[in-house]
Amino acid sequence: MCGIVGIVGVEAVNQRIYDALTVLQHRGQDAAGIMTCENGALYMRKDSGLVRDVFQQKHMLKLQGNVGIGHVRYPTAGCDNALEAQPFYVNSPYGICLGHNGNLTNARELAEVLVREDRRHLNTRSDSEVLLNVLASEMQRVGTPRVTPADIFAAVNAVYRRCRGGYAVVAMVIGHGILGFRDPNGIRPLVIGSRETPKGVEWMLASESVALDMLGFKLVRDVAPGEAVFIDERGRFYAHACVAAVRHTPCIFEFVYFARPDSIIDNISVYKARLRMGEHLAEKIKRERPDHDIDVVIPIPDTSRTSAVQVAQRLGVKYREGFIKNRYIGRTFIMPGQAERKKSVRSKLNAIDLEFRGKNVLLVDDSIVRGTTSAQIIEIAREAGARKVYFASAAPPVRYPNVYGIDMPNADELVAAGHTDEEVRQIIGADWLIYQDLPELEHAVRHDNANIQQFDTSCFSGEYVTGDITPEYLARLQGERSDSVKQQRRDAAGRAVKPVRAV
Repeated sequence: MCGIVGIVGVEAVNQRIYDALTVLQHRGQDAAGIMTCENGALYMRKDSGLVRDVFQQKHMLKLQGNVGIGHVRYPTAGCDNALEAQPFYVNSPYGICLGHNGNLTNARELAEVLVREDRRHLNTRSDSEVLLNVLASEMQRVGTPRVTPADIFAAVNAVYRRCRGGYAVVAMVIGHGILGFRDPNGIRPLVIGSRETPKGVEWMLASESVALDMLGFKLVRDVAPGEAVFIDERGRFYAHACVAAVRHTPCIFEFVYFARPDSIIDNISVYKARLRMGEHLAEKIKRERPDHDIDVVIPIPDTSRTSAVQVAQRLGVKYREGFIKNRYIGRTFIMPGQAERKKSVRSKLNAIDLEFRGKNVLLVDDSIVRGTTSAQIIEIAREAGARKVYFASAAPPVRYPNVYGIDMPNADELVAAGHTDEEVRQIIGADWLIYQDLPELEHAVRHDNANIQQFDTSCFSGEYVTGDITPEYLARLQGERSDSVKQQRRDAAGRAVKPVRAV
C-alpha cells in the first residue's frame, strides 16, 4: 500500500506535494519522493524515510515547477532501500515519471517480455518499474515530438491489455502534463480534485480525498475503474474510459484499516463505514452474549476508535481511552518485519492502569492480521490489572493472502489461517474473542449512493476478483515475500553500494 499525488498548478507545487504526502504518510512510511518539472527540466528528490526526514529546505528549493507528482512507499516485497523509492523515471520517450499504489499480479511475466521483446532495462525488482516501462514502451509507438491526449490514452489502453492486478497510478510526462489511471476493478483508490484561482484552474490527483481537503481542493469525483485522466500543463482536463466492461470492486480493507477516517473513497465516507462496523459488531456481541459482563470498551488506537464508540453505545457500557499512543512510532502493521513489529508495540502503547484495574475489558481493534500486536496488547491489559480481557475485531478473520498491494502475502504468517476462532483466542491470550461477519462488514461499508455492489474481500474470503490467482501463484508469492525472505533482502541491500541520488 502506498500514497500517490499529482498536481498541475498555476504556481510552484513543491510545498503542496510535500504537504499532501504528509497527510498520506499513513499509507507508507518506508520511503518518499517528489518529482517536478519546469520548462522541460526534471527535478527530483527521493530517499528512504518519512516525508519530514527525506525533504529538507535545500531539497525543496530545488524542486521547481508548477507540475509534479509525489509518492510515499510501503514495500510489499520487502525491498526497503532508496533504490526502489518512487517515483520512478525513464528518459525515453519524452521523459516519464511514475508513482504507483498496488500490485501487478503478472509482474514477473511482464518483466521477461520487457527485457526480451521491448528491449527495456529494469534496474529493480519493483513491479512499479515494470508498469512504468510498459507505459513507456507503448508511448514509444507514437513517434512524434509531441503527444496528444489521444496518444496517451491509446498507450494506457495497451497498458490495460498487458497489466493485471490492482493499481492506481499517477505519471508525469515531462513537458506535457499529469496522467492518472486506475485498474479495471477499481481495487486501489484515486480521486480527482480541482481549485479555482485568480490565475486559472488547478487540478490534483491523490489516493485519498483528505489530501485534497488539506490543500483547499474540491473533491470532483473518483477516477472510475478502467478510466484514464490527463491534465496538460495549461490545466486542460481530459478523461477517457479505456476499459468498456468494468467490475467495480474496491478493496474493503481500505475502509477497515488503511484509509484515514476523514477520507471519502468511491463516494463512501470511511468514518461512517467504521461507525456502521461498530454497530454491526455490537449487535453480534448482544446475540452471542446477551448477559455479557463487560465493564468498559477500550479501543486500540487509532483506527478502531470510531467502531469502538458505537460498540460501547449499543452495548450500554462505558467507553474509555485506556491506551496512550506514542505518535512518533509508525503504524505497526505496515512495518517491514515481524521483529520490528513486535519491538514497536511496547514502545507505541502504554496503558492507563485506572481504566483496567479490576475490570472486565472489551478491547476493540479494526482487525487481527498476524496476531502479534493483539497478543502483546492483551498482555499489557492484564499487566495493568484487568480481571478479564475480551477482544473484538471489527473485521472478519484474515485467512488468505492479499495480492493487490497489501502486505499479507504468506498465509503461514496470518494467525487465523488454518485456525478456528477458539484457537486464535488461545494464541492471542484473550478470555473471549469475537469477529465481525463478512456479510455484515460488506453491509457496513456499502452505501446506497455509492453504486457498489461488491468489494474485494480476498483476504477474508479467498476470492480474488481479477480471476487470475492460482495456488501456484500464491505459493510463488509466499516464497518471494515472507518475512524471512524480506529480511534476507534487507541484509543484502545493507551490504550493497548506495545508489546515486539526484538532489
